[in-house]
Amino acid sequence: MTFAALPPAASWRHEGFRAGFEVTFFSDDRRGLRIEGATTATEDGTAWIVTYMIRLDASWTTRSAQITRRSRDTCGTTVIAADGNGSWQINGVPAPQFQGCLDLDLEASAMTNSIPVHRLHLTDGVAASAPAVFVRAVGPGIDRLEQTYCRVSEGEYAYAAPAFHFEGRLVYDRHGLILDYPGIATRVQ
Repeated sequence: MTFAALPPAASWRHEGFRAGFEVTFFSDDRRGLRIEGATTATEDGTAWIVTYMIRLDASWTTRSAQITRRSRDTCGTTVIAADGNGSWQINGVPAPQFQGCLDLDLEASAMTNSIPVHRLHLTDGVAASAPAVFVRAVGPGIDRLEQTYCRVSEGEYAYAAPAFHFEGRLVYDRHGLILDYPGIATRVQ
């Protein structure tokens, strides 16, 4: 599937597991796609903000990111680098536990679930594994997240993240940006 060019900005209302809002800006340059965004939310009685800058190459493979997380008890920035072939560094330290991952998934972001859909180019009925480096919204947690995407039809994908006992249908717009992530977020703009 070929998606339409990205809009300059997009936003989501987070609802269900958390109450909050996310805004993202997209720009292309000679190095690929730059995604800058922020999510503010309250979840389980904890308020937090996550700001991010993610850089993808032309194939929508994650190449770098800078993520700042802040809550009442924590504040910190994580710098991530990837070689595009599945090797990662977290704050300059090799992270072999993420070997083979090509995607970055932020717990705070609905938008990051658009990255694998663009990268995979699935056709109807085809499923693919898309393990990701998963950055938690609060605290220093960074884990490997096993997940799968199966294209059901144009704009609709079955998504599963077994670690969270989550299965659902994600709906995307013509730009390949998520419109509806059940229990997590809906697109506003």
